Amino acid sequence: MVALIAGAVLWANRDTTPSAGRGMGTIVSRLAQRSPLPRDLEPYAGLGTWVDGFDFGPAYTANNPPVTPSAVDDMAANGVKTLYLQAVRDDPRSPEGLVDRALVAEFLIRAHRRGVRVVGWYLPKFADIDADARYLEQIATFDVLGHRFDGVAVDIEATEDVPDTDIRNQALIDLSARVRAASGQDALGAIVLPPVLTEVVNEQYWPDFPWPELSSLYDVWLPMSYWTFRLNSSGYHDGFTYNEESTRRMRSNLNDPSAVVHAIGGIGDEITFDEIDRFAQSLADTRAVGGSIYDWNTMTAETRAFVAERFANGPAANLPPP
Repeated sequence: MVALIAGAVLWANRDTTPSAGRGMGTIVSRLAQRSPLPRDLEPYAGLGTWVDGFDFGPAYTANNPPVTPSAVDDMAANGVKTLYLQAVRDDPRSPEGLVDRALVAEFLIRAHRRGVRVVGWYLPKFADIDADARYLEQIATFDVLGHRFDGVAVDIEATEDVPDTDIRNQALIDLSARVRAASGQDALGAIVLPPVLTEVVNEQYWPDFPWPELSSLYDVWLPMSYWTFRLNSSGYHDGFTYNEESTRRMRSNLNDPSAVVHAIGGIGDEITFDEIDRFAQSLADTRAVGGSIYDWNTMTAETRAFVAERFANGPAANLPPP
């Protein structure tokens, strides 16, 4: 199976330029990554973009995925520094966990060849944290020709499978502690619900979220500041207000005014250029290390170009010293 996957990746990434003497060994050497980068905070800096399993997995797209590995070329051309890829799902359509092993491998290699980092993420359901831990381990240990994910992030938002808040909170804490221990010194990302949602808009969505208990278990926080879900009358349908207040509240909840943040705005097909501009300003004002719009597939070419222009200088200078 591994050989078949590697062969598929090599063929998909083949260099068709005529050259005497080029053989399989040359191609493998060119694609192989001999020294994987450390999993530090760098992958979370600057402009990112998002691709979920529904966008590239054949089991979810009727074999007609709207996002293929070739899209990485456009991402790089639009200034994307990091691709956030939902590599694993807890879903019968992904019986082995990985959305599609060969495609995940191709995304990873192609991104690295274009100078784009890749953070793999997974959405735990908290009903079986042993399974959740195994799925996250799949991301952490995935390797193809020496290429591995530059970061691992946990998408913390599922509530339906464990409706009891106390039980779900404990499961989240236990899972996070296990993943932290397994990660060693590697940076670990937490994709979280924005506090404005859980503390102002809907206090019953996830009450008593265990911010203090999680504070020491994650290195970077990625609030899902999707202002497009908010009504104009709420005052939060605004790229600046929703993210700026959520970031302030989150850092207060963590008791860490300098918590590292990469904020996510969205949704891509519902945002205006003015809202993107306001969101970018919120990143600067909160000294975020990076930002992104959810997701690549829902943005038009014009929106991607505007995001690239607005993020051209990027907030990566806000990374704390190693």
